[in-house]
Amino acid sequence: MKIRLLNFSCEEDFLRKMRLMKVDRTGQAIMSGKGIFYTLQIEGLDTLLGNVLKQEMLSLGGELVLPREAITGKLKKSTAIILGTLLQYRKLIAKLKLQPWGLPKLGDEINTVLDKIQRKNWQIKANDFLLDLGKRTYLMGILNITPDSFSDGGRFFDKPQEAINHALKMEEEGADIIDVGGESTRPGAKPVPPEEELRRVIPVVKILRRRLRIPISIDTRKAKVAQEAMEAGADIVNDVSALRYDPEMRRVISRYQVPVIIMHMKGTPRTMQKNPVYKDLIPEIIDYLEKSINLAKEAGIKEENIIIDPGIGFGKTVEHNLIILKNLFQFKILGRPILVGTSRKSFIGKLLNVDVEERIYGTIASCILALINGAKILRVHDVKEVKQAVKLIDEIINIKDV
Repeated sequence: MKIRLLNFSCEEDFLRKMRLMKVDRTGQAIMSGKGIFYTLQIEGLDTLLGNVLKQEMLSLGGELVLPREAITGKLKKSTAIILGTLLQYRKLIAKLKLQPWGLPKLGDEINTVLDKIQRKNWQIKANDFLLDLGKRTYLMGILNITPDSFSDGGRFFDKPQEAINHALKMEEEGADIIDVGGESTRPGAKPVPPEEELRRVIPVVKILRRRLRIPISIDTRKAKVAQEAMEAGADIVNDVSALRYDPEMRRVISRYQVPVIIMHMKGTPRTMQKNPVYKDLIPEIIDYLEKSINLAKEAGIKEENIIIDPGIGFGKTVEHNLIILKNLFQFKILGRPILVGTSRKSFIGKLLNVDVEERIYGTIASCILALINGAKILRVHDVKEVKQAVKLIDEIINIKDV
């Protein structure tokens, strides 16, 4: 007799294992929800509801953790942690629908969260292109047409042909998207007037649209730049301000109905690294992104067109960046595909004590961790090297156990 340790990331994985074991179909149906375990935290839960919820979970064989003062009734609201299998959650939701005091609504919210965190695939239309996020990890190649970007500033500034050649090279190396930017967002960077940003990016976007066979993203906070870039052939908008810098941006994206990447940033590029402080890092970033998603939807942007980015390096310390990468899976609760950009960033240099040009190994390591923890798109400078690493990890993650 031998004992093995198993871990199933989703219900389908467990069902596949049972099919291989030739478990009876009725048994598969009964057991499928028992092999997946989730721990959920609920904040601001009414104490009355919390105590009812605890009894219900206990009756199902699960558990709910509450502070002592919540159990004794001294607290009106508290935080709760629920521990249970997928099947226990399903039974809990069914029971909550029969209860008073707002418990049916709580059940609906738990059900929505479970749907979001189990989702693995998204198909996003970007004009004539389809981003099939789920089958494999997508790479976004960085093309900075700026004199002052932290990594490659000046390399392609006022050198449109070199910029175009580099974009074509990244496509050849395996990039799925080319992200064109005309304003540096490095720490301390000053804003660039829209006219100058347009002068830098529009000629390049026009030529690339004729020559590339992959989508083009425009990296900008300004509605005017986004609109003219889309008219020139851009297919995606990448807004580091999460649609907050220029309110007109929401209306422009809604009008063109293109995918949009909304990113968390604390402060502005000029101020973001001046002692960034958070009370509770991950929940604060999630709340910020959720509010931006709602702003987008209110403006008529379809939720299915939204991609989220936790903003590595944008108003974060080294420790903040590491915590985000370690806990990236928590952002699945927003139900949108996750983009991560760690490429050559300063936290890698500080941790490994290496200059920008020597950060490739740290970049690859951070990209792989992000991929494993839920990232669907990686924004990188070194496409060829990251592509090889990502392809290997994708194959491992997607292999079916035999």
